[in-house]
Amino acid sequence: MAEIMEQVQKELASVIIGKKEVTDKILMAFLARGHILLEDVPGVGKTTTALGLSKILGLEFRRIQFTPDVVPSDVTGFTMYNKENGQFQYHPGAVMCNMLLADEINRTSSKTQSALLEVMEEGNVTVDGVTYEVPKPFVVIATQNPLGTAGTQMLPESQLDRFMVRLSMGYPDVKSQVELLRDRQKTNPLDSVRKILDTDKILEMQQETDNVYISDPILEYISVLTDQTRKNQGIVLGVSPRGALALSRMSKARAYLSGRDYVIPEDIQEVWTDVCAHRIVLSPKARISDLTAVGVLTQILKNIEAPRVE
Repeated sequence: MAEIMEQVQKELASVIIGKKEVTDKILMAFLARGHILLEDVPGVGKTTTALGLSKILGLEFRRIQFTPDVVPSDVTGFTMYNKENGQFQYHPGAVMCNMLLADEINRTSSKTQSALLEVMEEGNVTVDGVTYEVPKPFVVIATQNPLGTAGTQMLPESQLDRFMVRLSMGYPDVKSQVELLRDRQKTNPLDSVRKILDTDKILEMQQETDNVYISDPILEYISVLTDQTRKNQGIVLGVSPRGALALSRMSKARAYLSGRDYVIPEDIQEVWTDVCAHRIVLSPKARISDLTAVGVLTQILKNIEAPRVE
């Protein structure tokens, strides 16, 4: 499996240049059966990353551009009366796919946001009393622009908690941008992306990720770290048990991507802020002092001694 994942990483790197750290964490979240929130300015490769990954993994891909007039039925689907057979027929919504790109999720109504987040949590949709399961594997990559806040409906903390990680692509460095410009002079790298996996293989890899061993000292390390977020004076809302579970699942995925079948403290440290920064709320005093969620979490990580793994 390690060889296959290297092929996936190499193929993805041909589409998204110079962003291996971010794309690796997207892969980790996918292996851990989690959903991803990409928060960044337009034009840095969020959509291209989702498209490239769906092609490489052989997934059915759909995109929905959220605007204020998008309604819940656009997401979940709806039923319509069929005159020919005299029955109501279900018409699938955007979520009936393996990978859904929810573009600018903060630009739609809270009701539509809730419809999507419910599907993310439950893995199915219920329309007119009938439940339909979404295809497996299923992952949502949602995007939002942190700067253009006019007319937006920000996700509350309870809904942000549904995303396993919050990541930022960031601008490329000069060398990576030169390479990007050179590659796109005449062709689009997305057109030549190879399919490496299929859904059956992905489900098998997700199961193998679940089976990665995590020892009691590591579990205690996760618990102590998350407990400190609930006691820290600069934080008014700490990491929930759901967040602690997400941290353990992401650490398993990082171990798996690194070719190990067991978790070490470095796995947790590497994904700590990505999993937890969007789950905490800083106190007014901390915000006035120009503290950030990442900064506070980094300090907590430094203060807690990691267990030794023999």
